Amino acid sequence: MNSSILNQLAAAPAGAMPAWMQYLPFVAMALIFWFLILRPQMKQQKEHRSKLEAIKRGDEVLTGGGFVGKVVKVDEHYVEVEIAKGMIVKAVKSTISDVIPPAGKKPAND
Repeated sequence: MNSSILNQLAAAPAGAMPAWMQYLPFVAMALIFWFLILRPQMKQQKEHRSKLEAIKRGDEVLTGGGFVGKVVKVDEHYVEVEIAKGMIVKAVKSTISDVIPPAGKKPAND
């Protein structure tokens, strides 16, 4: 058994497809999966992570539970959010869904 893969590929019939061609559809599917699903998702996660790192006192945020409030205090892992006058809750920073832009600015398309 001194035959190698190259010898086996060379011994294939003349009209047959090369062996590497049968793996080409799997490679194509992997590339499509990467560019249509994984790459945009990683970009979105990176943007969300940068939003969380930029949270500062006075920002309005939307929590994962659906509460909208103003940030009172920011720690490394926690954020204290005032959801009503005098009602402050402590939330884990990673549960912040979005940072709401200030209402004074105009939308970009107006």
